[in-house]
Formats: sequence, C-alpha cells, structure tokens
Amino acid sequence: MAEANLNTVLENVGKEKGIDSEVLVEALEQAILTAARKTFGQERELEAQFNPESGSVDLFLIITVVAEEPVPGVQISFEDAVSLGLVPEEGLEDELHELLFQVWYRSEDADKAKEQEAKFGEVMQLQKAYKKFGRIAAQTAKQVIYQRVREAERDKVFERYKDRKGDIITGTVRRFERGNVIIELDGGAEAILPSREQVSRESYRSGDTIRAYVKDVDRNARGPIVILSRTHRGLLEKLFEKEVPEIDEKIVRVESSAREPGARAKIAVSSRERQVDPVGACVGMKGARVQAVVQELRGEKIDIVPYDDDPARFVCNAIQPAQVSRVIIDAEGHRMELIVPDDKLSLAIGKKGQNVRLASQLTGWRIDIHSESKIAELENRAKMQIASVGGIDDELASLLFRFGWRSVGELAKARADELSQVELIATEDRANEIIAAAQSYLDADAKRREAEKAEQVRRRGLSDEEKIMELPSVGDAQLKQLSEEGISTIDGLAALADDDLEFDNELTTLQVATMRFEARVWLGTLGDEEMPPTEESITAMLATIEAESGAEETQLAE
Repeated sequence: MAEANLNTVLENVGKEKGIDSEVLVEALEQAILTAARKTFGQERELEAQFNPESGSVDLFLIITVVAEEPVPGVQISFEDAVSLGLVPEEGLEDELHELLFQVWYRSEDADKAKEQEAKFGEVMQLQKAYKKFGRIAAQTAKQVIYQRVREAERDKVFERYKDRKGDIITGTVRRFERGNVIIELDGGAEAILPSREQVSRESYRSGDTIRAYVKDVDRNARGPIVILSRTHRGLLEKLFEKEVPEIDEKIVRVESSAREPGARAKIAVSSRERQVDPVGACVGMKGARVQAVVQELRGEKIDIVPYDDDPARFVCNAIQPAQVSRVIIDAEGHRMELIVPDDKLSLAIGKKGQNVRLASQLTGWRIDIHSESKIAELENRAKMQIASVGGIDDELASLLFRFGWRSVGELAKARADELSQVELIATEDRANEIIAAAQSYLDADAKRREAEKAEQVRRRGLSDEEKIMELPSVGDAQLKQLSEEGISTIDGLAALADDDLEFDNELTTLQVATMRFEARVWLGTLGDEEMPPTEESITAMLATIEAESGAEETQLAE
C-alpha cells in the first residue's frame, strides 16, 4: 500500500467511513516515524511528512554539523561537511548547521537511494536498511489505515448508542464466540451478549431476533462496545414500560424490581393518580400486558406488587401470595421478622427460598420468616428465661415480653425510668432491683458456660476407659465385663439397643440399662422422655421384645 498512491486510498476511506483525511495523514506520519526509529535507531533525528503530490510519506534524516568528534549517523564534523560540499567552506566553524537528507525507501526510488548511498553513505550510516524499511513502511501504512478505520467505526457506534444505555434494543444473532453471543444491530454494528448475561434456560440460534437490555456502552471494551443483558432487572422494567402506557406517561411508576432470571420476578408499582390501580394497569385486560412481558422473558413468572410507603406493609405485599400474621421490625438492623400460619410457611419461603429472597431484594429489607408455632415456642422459652430471674414471676415476665424486653440480656441493659413504667414494677427502685437481678443471672450464666467449656476440655483429655469409669455404676469389674462384650467406648455403651441389654456374663439387664442411661447423661444425648431404668420398666421392656419377636416368627411361619 505504501508504494501505491495513498491519496486515492485516503479519499475512499474518508468517504466510506466518514474519517477526516487529515486524521489519517497524521496517523500515517506518526506510524512511519515510529517504524523508522525502530529500523534505523532510536537515537536518530527523523521527520516524516506526507507528500500529496506523490501520495506517499517522505522520510527525512537530520544530521547535525559539529566542531567536536561527531556521533556516527547523528552528527558530522565541520571538516567532513565542507569536503562533501554540504556547508560552504567560508562558513563559521562554531555555527550550528542541520543537514536534511531524504531517505529513499520506495522501490521506484531505488536509483536515488543507490546514488545517495554512494555519496553520503558514510554520513547517513543507514547500512542499506532502507531496503528493508520499504516493506515495513508498506505494512505499517496498511495497519494504520485498518486500525483508524476500526477506531472510527467504534467511535461511530459509541456516538450512536451511548445515549441508549439502560434501554431495550433489538438485533439478530450472528455468531457465537466462547459462549458469548454476537448480535448484529441496525446499520451493521455489533453488540455482545456475554455468557454471564444470558439466561441459562434460553438458547439462541444464528438468525434469531433477540431483544436485550443495553447494560453498558464501553468505548474501551475489547470486541463489540455495546454490551447487552437478558438477566438484568432493567429488562423487566423496560418491557413493562413499553407494554403499559400508564408507565410511559408517568402515571404509574416502577418503584423497584427483583429477578431470578428465567424462573421468577417481582416488580413493585405505585400510582400518582388515586383512580388508577397500578397493579391492574400492569396486568392489563385479561392479563394481556403482563403475558406479553412473560412471553418475551420466555415463561418467567412475574408477581406484580403494590408499593407502600409503610415498610411493613410493603414487605407484606412483597411476600405474597403468602399471608402474614404479624411483623416484628428491627429498624437498626434493617430487618423484619414475618410470622405466618404454619400451613403457609413453605408458601412464604418459596421453592429453595426463592419467594423470600426476591421479596428481600425488592424491598431492601432483610427478611426472616417463622411459623406461628415456632414463634410461640420461642416466646415461651424467652418468657421462661425472664421468669427465672430473681424477683420476676410468670405474670411479670409475660408483661415485660409484651412491652419489648424479650431476653434477660435486654433487661440487664434496660433503663430504670423506662422499666418503672411497667404496671407491676411502678418504681425506679424496683426497676433497679430487676436490672441488678438480670445482670446477676447473666454473670451466673457466664460462669456456668465457662465451667461447661472447662469440663469439655477435661473430657477430651480422657481415655475411652477413663470416660466409662466416670459413670457412677461402673467399677473395675464392670469395666472388664463390658470389655468382654466388646464395649470399649462410652459412645458404644450409650448406643446399645433395648434388645442388646442381655449379656452372657454376670451383669444383669437392669445393670446394663442403668449404665446405658448414665452414658447418655454423660454424653448429653438423653431423650426428653427417657427415665432411669427400674425392675418394673426392664420387665415390661423384655416382655414387649419377646412379644414382638413371637409375632415376627408367626408371620414367617405363615
């Protein structure tokens, strides 16, 4: 390309791609100059200038005339310059002279290059590198024009789509690159739908028409600069905006939205006009509007939620279709606890927590959901703990819980003037007594926990035999008899089944059952209804085992 007339190339590219020819010329000059310095040496003083008459870039080498010892290829002594006729003999030796030599690198200038090499080769010190530079210059010119065309096209795409960020755009699937989908837009521009912005349930084929959300227009992106998304919640909001005229006219407003792309979405809407139902406007006649959005999202289920300025009401709306019995708000932690009927718990939580997760994203609140029975159990446990504080009976515990003190820890941090407002307390002196009692309870509880922790550490240091020997009914003889039956650990003893309590040695069934009970107590695995064994309970247990065994034998015989 460098040997051809670049005027025609620059003119055609300028017209077709809308690039100013001066921009291309400047880029060519700079590129040829950079390539020349790499070829001839970075220390050389070079100039590049486009020649419109020849349609090529002329390259010049500047040699400085000096009085001292010259640097080869960069400087020439005054005497040598005079002898070569480059400066007048009568010129002053201390004057600064700069000599300009044109570097002939084009093939059609080969004769001029040979003549110049013969006459000034020692001065210019090019070592015939200009022959190689001719090929480099041609390749450089081609690369520069190609690069500038690409940059100009990217700039045009950027200018065209920079204001469409956050909008919906339609294009045609053209090809696939490493999981990304390349989409052709109007005018031949390309956009990319990255794999991370694709819905896993959706598949695309070349030639498919696709609508997507413009997530970003990045001039510096590698590849297409228009970045699309099918997973962004903005796609949901923009689809409703296009389907619902009331949203476009600002009568109905989309307050927030949340999506789990391809599965389910929630969108909260409000109305500026009292007579306009925002949910009904989004649903449309016979569900036509919302169904159009569902169809575009390829079956994604959509819940349309009425927005409310009251956070509790908004959260209750967002958790639909489940009904909420009660709401507990923690404003400082920006958290809400929702209490729902037992039979609605799974509906409120949703499949794999989907419903509560979307509701949390939609409202911006952290949401915990509990069943009524679970909350009742927790409340009873909290009241029992409060009632265990000295000076507090069950009635006062229930009253304190109702007024917001839901644990002994909260009581210990209570203010006496606030606590004294409770009917059964009445005075600040009484309130201070309760606060002190609550603190004493916490201190005792902390000591108990420390003791338990120390006991756990002690037990971890015991051997298996030492653990069994800690049981009240086990001595050396019993330890040996247990070992004869293959029981060498306290866990093995605790795990004995009822029909394994009869040993072949001197240990009676009652003795073994007692040791099993003690082992479970020691391990903390005792059942809530399990009681210490007695002669009567052992007799009844053995009778039951014998009866069940007889029934099984009868069934097998039949």
